[in-house]
Amino acid sequence: MNSLHSYVIFLPAEEKDRILSAIFGSKASLDILRFSLKQGISNKIYQKDLVKKLQYSNKTIIENLKVLTKLGVLTEAMEKTESEGRTVWVKAYKLSDVGKWFALLLAEEEDLTDLEKAEILQNIFRSYVRWVKNLSEKLRVGKDVLKQIFSEEMED
Repeated sequence: MNSLHSYVIFLPAEEKDRILSAIFGSKASLDILRFSLKQGISNKIYQKDLVKKLQYSNKTIIENLKVLTKLGVLTEAMEKTESEGRTVWVKAYKLSDVGKWFALLLAEEEDLTDLEKAEILQNIFRSYVRWVKNLSEKLRVGKDVLKQIFSEEMED
C-alpha cells in the first residue's frame, strides 16, 4: 500500500476558485512553485532565474508571477543590486504562507529539511488554532473547553 501524506490548505473563501484555477490550471504556475521548492521554501526567487531554468517565455513567466502575486500565493519586493557598475532594481518573489502550502502539495518529503518541516508544522498549527478559535466563538464554545481538550491530547 502506498503511504499517504496529510495536506491541509487554508484558502481565503472569496478567492478559493481563482487561486485553485491559477495554480492548477497552468503548468507554468506549477513549475514556478516547484522552482521555489528547489530554491528552498523560504528563499527568494527572481524572474531572470525562472526564465533561465524554465522552458517558458519571459512574457509567460511575468504573467504567471503577476497572477500568483495578486492572489497572494507569492509576495513581491524590490531589491537594489549592482550590475556592471550600475544600480539596478529587481523584483524578488517569495512564497507566502498560502503559497508554501501549495508548493508543499508538489513536494516530496525528502525535498524538505527538518527545519522547514518544523516551520511548516508550526505555521499550520497556528492557522488551525486561529480557525478553531474563531469557529468556537461563533458556536459559543468556551476557550477553557478547548484548552482542556488540548491539554488532554498533549499528555503522554
